[in-house]
Amino acid sequence: MKFTAADHGHMSHALHLAERGLLTTTPNPRVGCVLVKDEVVVGEGWHERAGGPHAEVHALIDAGMRARGATAYVTLEPCSHHGRTPPCADALIEAGVARVVAAMLDPNPLVSGRGLEKLRAAGIETAWGLYENSARELNLGFVSRMTRGRPWLRLKAATSLDGKTALNNGISQWITGAEARQDGHHWRARACAILTGIGTVRDDDPQLNVRGVETDRQPLKVVVDSRLEIPLSARLLDGTPVLVATAGEEAGKVAELRARGAEVLVLPDAAGKVDLPALMQELGRRGLNELHVEAGCKLNGSLLRAGLVDELLLYLAPCLIGDAARGLVDLPELVNLADRKALAIRDLRQIGEDIRVLARLS
Repeated sequence: MKFTAADHGHMSHALHLAERGLLTTTPNPRVGCVLVKDEVVVGEGWHERAGGPHAEVHALIDAGMRARGATAYVTLEPCSHHGRTPPCADALIEAGVARVVAAMLDPNPLVSGRGLEKLRAAGIETAWGLYENSARELNLGFVSRMTRGRPWLRLKAATSLDGKTALNNGISQWITGAEARQDGHHWRARACAILTGIGTVRDDDPQLNVRGVETDRQPLKVVVDSRLEIPLSARLLDGTPVLVATAGEEAGKVAELRARGAEVLVLPDAAGKVDLPALMQELGRRGLNELHVEAGCKLNGSLLRAGLVDELLLYLAPCLIGDAARGLVDLPELVNLADRKALAIRDLRQIGEDIRVLARLS
């Protein structure tokens, strides 16, 4: 279907509304809706948080009786099933809208297309595909969980220009400047969980929380710790929920961690380490859409070798550290350049004195 310039403008508006839920909607998608009648916006809304009204309901309330005969621009196909809230397709039908334009279909293969089908059965004109890529980018994690059963994994690291993340003694604070570190907290805030490894816990004793960003939600903290070596004094055990993934259960340490409020999940693989693919599936089962990783080169390498990394968020500092330091990823030596891991640069910009690179595994 050919969309008009007005269609493009109103869907762009709906996408901007959806972005307002960037930090709050998990485990639900970020969705915006705009109602237009006689070329005038009569209602708008966005999904604010799970359990609350969906974007379409907010827009219908905003429009009131003016919704009858209007066109609804919504960034995700209206739901057709009962969840925590009634189906939005029913609400649009009851309000008497004449047309619904969706940016993308519901990524859940069990329900995809059924919302629009329900609207068409009620005599409402439907279309979809307008700014589909933009809508998908906004909800990469939700799409990943619906289609692959696991979160979208974003691996973040700060490195020197020669690719070093820490000295050999483990010292890494601070390679990048304050602006880059604060930008990293914004990426933490949009994630459902932050994952690290036991090496980073020992070397840095991170808090692994969101600071300096206004948010009413802290991500789950996940620690990969095959031998349950995490100190009970670790700062990340304070505050928000913590999940420790391990390969072997030791009753005394498990009890102590539980007393500190942590959950221990035993997921061994054949080599006696944490089964990382199984961990990703478990996080998906728990409704986690985006996973933000801040770990050392060994865990980074393990995630890459397992094919679990979707994109890299790299902050490059204008400095050189030299060979006697730790690298970004621990990967086996290549003998053929054709075997290198190819990346596609999605975004490149300067943050303070540092360069931020967002690269996707191609």
